[in-house]
Amino acid sequence: MKKLDLAKVRPLIQMAIEEDLGQGDKTSELLFKDDTTAKATIISREEIVVCGMAIAGEILKSYDERLVLDVRIGDGESAHVGSKLGTIEGPLRPMLSAERVMLNFIQRLSGIATTTRKYVRAIQGTKARIYDTRKTMPGWRLLEKYAVRCGGGYNHRFGLYDGILIKDNHLAQLGRDFHRKLRGIVAEAKEVKGVKFVAVEVDHVDDQLNYVLDIPGIDIVLLDNMGQWQLKHAVEMRDKMCGKHKKPLLEASGNISLSNVSAIAQCGIDRIAIGAITHSAKAVDIGLDR
Repeated sequence: MKKLDLAKVRPLIQMAIEEDLGQGDKTSELLFKDDTTAKATIISREEIVVCGMAIAGEILKSYDERLVLDVRIGDGESAHVGSKLGTIEGPLRPMLSAERVMLNFIQRLSGIATTTRKYVRAIQGTKARIYDTRKTMPGWRLLEKYAVRCGGGYNHRFGLYDGILIKDNHLAQLGRDFHRKLRGIVAEAKEVKGVKFVAVEVDHVDDQLNYVLDIPGIDIVLLDNMGQWQLKHAVEMRDKMCGKHKKPLLEASGNISLSNVSAIAQCGIDRIAIGAITHSAKAVDIGLDR
């Protein structure tokens, strides 16, 4: 699993601290002396997949270098109700000041990792993989995509800059004979530096996919909002037209939930892109106990 680049998320951490701390934690300053020390434990209050412990350490250091986090359960690992994710030792005043910001990050990211893991488990035994989308919170994309990886999922393109996805609105602009123009566009796209793949979205199997599969150079075909019989038909068409190599990869997207993801995966699809694993993931219950 690709590790998180902490240097890239420090500006977000700093923004969160400034937003919460402002001119200082007036309550802790009133109640505790600066030299008061303590020990606290980060506790999971439900079954989760942990994500954000490395970030927690960065947050604590930002409040006070003397705060030390001992991680017991790391990112990507499962935790049960009452599991100790880590212990914090150091000055009590900055520890309490950091509590909310630290927990906000861990709860949100662990929620995404936990939700992703549920989808990954639901399609076990198939060849499909779970992918995220660009439906992320502004400023949180790097973190949320990291959380998806912690949950066992995979990352789609990070932005408009690292993957070419020719969507339905693009095709509509090309007109009825889109496939003639698309062939040249795909050829040009394969020469663009810095992109991981060239993908094309189709809404219909019989009057779009057949043309798209005939164009060389397409890495992924996105099958948008298709039912199971359409997905199976698309897989059959791809295998017949493109042979044993099973390329391009077929990706299902749209109206996918935990209740139908297994059935979709069993259609023979290679990839399943789900926006809900980031934009609709519920923060999990994690607390700091002394």
